[in-house]
Amino acid sequence: MSTDTERVDAESEREFSVVDAAARWYHVPVIGFLMAFMLAARLRPYESVTMSDGEPRLAAVDSWYHWRTVEWTAENYPYTMPYEIYTSFPDGRYVGQFGTLFDQIIVTAAMIIGLGSPSTELLYTVAIVAVPVMAALVAIPVYLMGKRLGGRSGGLVAVVLLALAPGEFLIRSTAGQLQHHVAEVLFMATAVLAMMMALRVAEREKPVWELVVDRDLEGLKQPALWSALAGVALTLYIWVWPPGVVLIGIFGVFFAIHLCLDYVRGVSPDHVAFVGAISLGLTALFTLILVEEPGTSVTSFGYLQPATAFLVAAGCLFMAWFARQWNDFDVERVYYPGAIGGLLVLTFVAMALALPDFFSTLVGNVQGRVIPFGERGSGLTIAEAQPPDNFADHMFNQVGAAFYTMLVGIALLLARPFLNREFRAEHTLMIVWALFLTSMAATQIRFAYYIVLPVAVLNAVVVGELVGLFDVDLAQGIDAVRQIETYQIIVIVVVVMLLFMPLLPPIAADDNAWERGAGGGPSGDAMVWADSTDWMQEGTPEPGNWAGAGHQDDLEYFGVYEYPEDGSYDYPDGAYGVMSWWDYGHLITTQSERMPHSNPFQSNARSSSWYLTAQGEAHGEAILDGIAAGIDVEDRSLEDLEADLEETEPGHEEMRYVMIDDQMAGGKFSAITDWTGPDYQTYLEEDEFEFGGGEERLPTGNDQYRNTMLASLYLDDAEGMEHYRLVHENDEYSVVGGMAPPGLGAQPHYSLRLGQQLGIPHDGYDENVAQLDGMLTEANANEQVSQQLGLPIWDGEIVSAVKTFERVEGATIEGTVEGEVADGETVYAQVELETEPGRTFVYTQQAEVEDGSFEMTVPYATTEDVGAEDGYTDTEVEALDDYAVFVGSADDGEIEREFIGTTEVSETAVIEGETTAVTLEPGDGEVVPDPDAEPQPAAPEEADEEDESDEEETEEDDSTDAMNPLAPPALSVAG
Repeated sequence: MSTDTERVDAESEREFSVVDAAARWYHVPVIGFLMAFMLAARLRPYESVTMSDGEPRLAAVDSWYHWRTVEWTAENYPYTMPYEIYTSFPDGRYVGQFGTLFDQIIVTAAMIIGLGSPSTELLYTVAIVAVPVMAALVAIPVYLMGKRLGGRSGGLVAVVLLALAPGEFLIRSTAGQLQHHVAEVLFMATAVLAMMMALRVAEREKPVWELVVDRDLEGLKQPALWSALAGVALTLYIWVWPPGVVLIGIFGVFFAIHLCLDYVRGVSPDHVAFVGAISLGLTALFTLILVEEPGTSVTSFGYLQPATAFLVAAGCLFMAWFARQWNDFDVERVYYPGAIGGLLVLTFVAMALALPDFFSTLVGNVQGRVIPFGERGSGLTIAEAQPPDNFADHMFNQVGAAFYTMLVGIALLLARPFLNREFRAEHTLMIVWALFLTSMAATQIRFAYYIVLPVAVLNAVVVGELVGLFDVDLAQGIDAVRQIETYQIIVIVVVVMLLFMPLLPPIAADDNAWERGAGGGPSGDAMVWADSTDWMQEGTPEPGNWAGAGHQDDLEYFGVYEYPEDGSYDYPDGAYGVMSWWDYGHLITTQSERMPHSNPFQSNARSSSWYLTAQGEAHGEAILDGIAAGIDVEDRSLEDLEADLEETEPGHEEMRYVMIDDQMAGGKFSAITDWTGPDYQTYLEEDEFEFGGGEERLPTGNDQYRNTMLASLYLDDAEGMEHYRLVHENDEYSVVGGMAPPGLGAQPHYSLRLGQQLGIPHDGYDENVAQLDGMLTEANANEQVSQQLGLPIWDGEIVSAVKTFERVEGATIEGTVEGEVADGETVYAQVELETEPGRTFVYTQQAEVEDGSFEMTVPYATTEDVGAEDGYTDTEVEALDDYAVFVGSADDGEIEREFIGTTEVSETAVIEGETTAVTLEPGDGEVVPDPDAEPQPAAPEEADEEDESDEEETEEDDSTDAMNPLAPPALSVAG
């Protein structure tokens, strides 16, 4: 019997141990499950972003530049890029917030997995998986912060909210989003958690100045250790993202508020000031070691970070010292905060006078990143940097109703002193942190990826208070359950519904975390531009080898280039740049390994805008020459630029290529004008267009728009220009013009890609594209085209999604006319050209006859004798015949060729500016279209016949159905 009794007791003890262990550790598998869910949701786009034929398929343009810095770090491990010469040509630039700890972590992981020599494919795989992994790891500091405020149940709810949040944090952390945002969230959460723990230890151990004087290491050890860890964690956050200096500012505001609060409450400010002095002092020291670029730029590892951290550390020491002096003044403690406020104002005034650059940087970044009002200039042309149109809706889309329960959490913390409950320094920190991140989310759309942190953590406060409602001993079993009041159950149910129902399917429909996770994928722009950037890599000379200069080895893509003393890199002969809008600079750098002038760092955005909106070829040429010569080109007239260029010795840098896409000519044109002016409305006029048997007045581009360098090149194929030629066009085509997309109203400049956005299948410039192109050339075809495309369109054109142009000297055609020709008669040179996708067009140049002779410059060659291997361009736009040069009189849209001759023009002649001679003899009277004539509307009878034939074709086959993927719209575009 005794043996049986012992066995039963042993079994009972084991059962108790299992239950006890389950009660103690149940949260671990729950957190593991939630982290696995976060990882799985973010890996759903994995297949779509894996490498294809050795080419990355990343999401978002900034991801491409991180791939550049990841590759560079792998080639030069463990160093990060000191200076980048493959962007911001002709100066290069320091790229501080790229090539940081984020990239080093990825490369280190790849090095470990690849045993010190990871392949490109392995490096890429690690890179795209690392981001979802980092996102899942955020759950750990979030749980620990939530547990500190609301117990274990509060911590678990915080992680659930983090896992279910469908907003920016999720969108920016899916596979393919190779961006530092997720690392920012992870390291900010870690830094704030470390600061919370350091503050709590200091409040418990109560370090004071006397312990420092007495060198009481035992009394100072714990608070010093945790404060040091907080400083290291803060430094790591800044190492991930240099603009993380904002967290130093948040901590500074917290210390100023809480030290005042402690003193007024009769608590020594020494305890919390000790934490601030140690943690921020170490941050100042460590970030000083990281300095790479002199100056106070917020996006660089410069002097701003250590200086700001030092000021906060010194401020903590000063406030603790000043509190002791205040005691000697025998003044009421309640006035201490006012004195501190006055001293802060005086400090900032002195800073503005003594350190104006430092002060303006601080104010500018507070205004641009933290405060949701005030003038931010052209920064508003960045879509993600705009404030949300409706902040309440924006927050609900990010975290559902949990944002509002976060405000309840803040209120509960604020109420603690009035309820005679302990109010700790970490509570003040949470309130200040949450309010700052909320303000940041209201300032810029992108900062919503931070808001998940305070929302999750402060909801733990709410949950902790709710759990406190169940003041029962659950060990009593059913009797404990009977003690629960009905109102307690109702409150719990309501809060759970508020927190989770807006985030879960089916209520959240496609907006839940799991469905949104699948919405990631490769960047549309990157995939479309790949055809053009791939050609540029193969079809243009290597940087440093233009015209066979032979300096390509001096400009290695993964080379190490030290920061130049004057901030401008000295490029060798044969270097050249690419002009485009700043949105596409990273694609030009990473996909084609060429040097853009502007980039998403927004360097040189103003000079790019000034060029793209320049009126006329001469002004555009002067701007590009001025850029290469280092002359200020912004807001400069042609005359001013030419005068400066005459006094400047020509350098060897050149702006050689121009790349323009459909969005630059469409929806992004207004943003381009914002940088330099004149106002976008200057480029618009209203005209009448036929729809549904009637006419509507609609906005469209005017002559000033058509005369910009952007439109003259992109829409007119450099027609009539002397020094520009089309050398490549993408095989994806777009419709560009006035449109009325649903919900946007009439857009005078808009673009939609046929295959990517409209679902119209095509293979280069095939029959589908040609059919639509033909329809758009008819002046009265608006209604028919609108039916085909599924939305109202007017004044539209079919254009390659991306076109690349080259600057050349141009060949001179000199000629004489054998016959009687009056002075002033127009002589034309025409050549028919074909692009690689199969589109044909005619280039025309004009001149006037004087004394029976003429001279003109043309940019297109009819014969090729040099290419990329010689240091020049392998153009994919070929002449179908020689130039036809003729004199004739225009009449009713046609020209009768009275005198005619033909001539070939070599590639060398176009590049070197050589001269070709031609003699014009009496012509055969052939009539050709007048290139200057306006398109003529089709006769009503002919238009009806064409409509009938189109309907008959629709009945015979499915080719037209393939071009009509969307339902026909209501054609009224009013509003």
